[in-house]
Amino acid sequence: MNQQKYYKEHAHDVVHFLEYNAERPHLIIPEYGRHLQKLIDQATFIADREERNKAAKYIIQVMGSLNPHLRDVPDFQHKLWDQIFIMSDFKLDVDSPYPIPTRDVINLKPERLDYPQKNPKYRFYGNNIKYMINVANSWEEGEMKGALVKVIANHMKKSYLSWNKDTVEDTVIFDHLFELSDGKINLHQSSEELSNTTDLMRTNKKMSNKNQPSNGQKNQKNNNFKKQNGKKQFTKNNNNPK
Repeated sequence: MNQQKYYKEHAHDVVHFLEYNAERPHLIIPEYGRHLQKLIDQATFIADREERNKAAKYIIQVMGSLNPHLRDVPDFQHKLWDQIFIMSDFKLDVDSPYPIPTRDVINLKPERLDYPQKNPKYRFYGNNIKYMINVANSWEEGEMKGALVKVIANHMKKSYLSWNKDTVEDTVIFDHLFELSDGKINLHQSSEELSNTTDLMRTNKKMSNKNQPSNGQKNQKNNNFKKQNGKKQFTKNNNNPK
């Protein structure tokens, strides 16, 4: 009796059993894949609670095997149990060693954080200057407050020079400080002078040079780049052979 070697299938039947992603249910945590999502869905329909608990522990082991370096960490185990309840759409009824999360807790959104300062008038001073001025206003008159006000004025002058790259009169800084302090700090009648403009600009230049790579570092980077690209660096030999 001759057996038919190949079975001819109809194209309509083959296409009918194909499963497209567009027709599949949405993956709650796509990182674990479709197969793990199906395991969790099957575990939710197990009638026996003991068998359902065994299936849940097995799924936790599979989830942990995807990250073996974190599998035995207690906090990571807690995260896996939370994820299995989330992926089951909170329908899985099993005994968990950790508190079972709820939908309200997972969907809880943090409070909106407001910007500390929306429209600063003098942005080149930064927000910290305003905080320092408020602290100075809260102090009582005395030597400590006078020293703090002088530090604030010098820092404002240095920030102004970093932005302007030119010179600035002390009266301009005094006017800005008087305005930012709501008229509580007035240095126009003060006999003390602020730091010299040249010294402050030299300090700003030193700080900017520290943030830039030196010539030696640039040459080292260029040499490393040439070595990686297989280019041999040419060196001049001044010693003539005898």
